[in-house]
Amino acid sequence: MKHSKSEKVANVVFAAGKGSRMLGYEGNKTLLPLVPKDSLYKGERPLLVEVLTNLPSGPKGIVVHHCAEDVQRITKGFGAVYLFQPVTNGTGGALLAARPFLESVSEEAVIITMGDVPMIEPTTYEKLVSGLGAHQLMVLGFVPRDRGQYGMLEMEGDRVLRIVEWKYWKTFSAEEQSRLKYCNAGVYAVRRNALLPYLEQLAGRPHRVRKQRGEEWVTIEEYFLTDLVEWMSADGLSIGIVEALEEEVMGVDTPEALGKAQARYAEKLRNQRS
Repeated sequence: MKHSKSEKVANVVFAAGKGSRMLGYEGNKTLLPLVPKDSLYKGERPLLVEVLTNLPSGPKGIVVHHCAEDVQRITKGFGAVYLFQPVTNGTGGALLAARPFLESVSEEAVIITMGDVPMIEPTTYEKLVSGLGAHQLMVLGFVPRDRGQYGMLEMEGDRVLRIVEWKYWKTFSAEEQSRLKYCNAGVYAVRRNALLPYLEQLAGRPHRVRKQRGEEWVTIEEYFLTDLVEWMSADGLSIGIVEALEEEVMGVDTPEALGKAQARYAEKLRNQRS
């Protein structure tokens, strides 16, 4: 599959969450402002609007849940399809919510991204899509200053074999850990005809996860989009990587991260004007 900039791409954007670490904020996390006015949480240019603007041209499906009506109202100018995720049950659950959209579009190249990564440049999305000329799936990765608890890409040459979550790679030997270079940014490009057959498998293989809800611990079922990488690789499909700068792929999941994103966006606007 070859791709040119003139060809349209189907875009799936995850925008279902509240953002539990945004203390004092009750709205949808992706609607937080890049241009603050009265406070950190109030202003203009929602994160999601910037993400939608930077995506390749083509149909857009937005996965919604928390404050879904607000998301629809603020993004109505993009002509998007809104896909309700009944339960916030992981990135895989969000992708499963987008299944009707993916089955309805004709575009073969698909971008899967999040609504809280506003600094990813259009050229980065284009690189991911271009990689589908040689691979069935492309993963956006970055080299972190601090690995923290990121998922890491296990690779063989320039091919991605799987994404290893922190709870597993933290038990690796020092030598094994040294071979893990890239972190997973959670953004992908995939050939639609390669992805669709795996959605049924994804739906049938949830993870049982213990989480604290208030003062109680409960066991819930979640679906991990990262499982697709391992399954597709094991089946012989080729998975490549595009490297981005850590600053470009930063997600906005804390007040501190929001402040940094707002500062970087202000700097970007200044550079555009100069």
